[in-house]
Amino acid sequence: MLALCTISIFFIYSAQLERLGTDWQKQILFIVVGAGLYTAISLVDYRFWMTIVHWIYLAALVPLILVKIVPGIGGAAAVKWGADRWIDLGPISFQPSETAKIAVLLMTASILTRARVGTITASLGTLGKLALAAGIPIFLVMLQPDLKSAIVIPPMVFSMLYVSKLSLRFFAAAFGAFVLIVGVVAFDSVSYVRYMENNGYEFLRDKGKYEQTSIIPLHDYQRNRILTFVDPAIIDPKGTKDAYNLNQSLISVGSGGLTGKGWTQGMQARLGYLPPGVSHNDFIFPVIAEEIGFLGSLTLIGLFGLLLFNSIRIASLARDRLGVLIAIGVTLLFAVHIFVNIAMCIGLMPITGIPLPFISYGGTFLLSCCLLQGLVQSVYRFRKDRS
Repeated sequence: MLALCTISIFFIYSAQLERLGTDWQKQILFIVVGAGLYTAISLVDYRFWMTIVHWIYLAALVPLILVKIVPGIGGAAAVKWGADRWIDLGPISFQPSETAKIAVLLMTASILTRARVGTITASLGTLGKLALAAGIPIFLVMLQPDLKSAIVIPPMVFSMLYVSKLSLRFFAAAFGAFVLIVGVVAFDSVSYVRYMENNGYEFLRDKGKYEQTSIIPLHDYQRNRILTFVDPAIIDPKGTKDAYNLNQSLISVGSGGLTGKGWTQGMQARLGYLPPGVSHNDFIFPVIAEEIGFLGSLTLIGLFGLLLFNSIRIASLARDRLGVLIAIGVTLLFAVHIFVNIAMCIGLMPITGIPLPFISYGGTFLLSCCLLQGLVQSVYRFRKDRS
């Protein structure tokens, strides 16, 4: 964690060097606060959180509702990005979706720890509670809209269901539902392309026209991201405007070569080709790849591998089901963030805006990462406590 945070500071600084940005200084402050939060959480027996889990869950829902019903609560960030994802706290902004992930993790662990999944009836009752506990925050997050935060919750919940030894028939049915959803989205995307062809690309791109008539709960900019991943020319026949970030990201990663150009020597971010608004957060991996190359990128991925391996090891050492569920849930949550972020930067997945743990700039996200790792450390610290 310390190594990843150190890398974060250096490359946030490098990404903003030409603009004399100060976000790297803010990141240092977030890291210091995060270290304190990590230590404090790790010193509390993880079983304690189960005694107040319902209050934690309700407390996490309140800000998700507030961002939709209180005008102007998101401040400048909401105006800039056109989404109700933030609560403005003056010098910093708080993102409620991050606390929602933690609340769903703890609530899922609580439900599965107390549940009996040996019979079909018991399993159905447990699944109903989980569907409600996870579904409400996911729905509220998607209303913001914040699809990237919503899509990381289901894999976490499913991983916890898997280690609870739920019937394999459930996972077969879930896979079937996933295939159905993908098919529906694919059909909707084809219909979107035809709609654009009939009404004019320039008029429709990112204007929200198609989403007003579609029954699929996606925004047009999200459809554009999906189609950009499939073929940028589909939504931009005259060029690759909508794939600009991806193209510049690929150039950054490719130009780094084996060992990179050296710290602060990357051209894509310095010259502004990799947009300043994303080069220090969602697209910081291309900055790193350009400056320390393929070998440096492998080192970064290796550090993430150690982090995930340690969480799995702690899950294997946990003394009860609750500890196992918390450690596995955190592992999958981090794994999804790491995989999706790097994959979108190198064109293996659609651009979603998912940040890279401990590396991307962002106070709420960094603090949530520290809190989650503190929970895992607590599982390890109290593994021999049989009281």
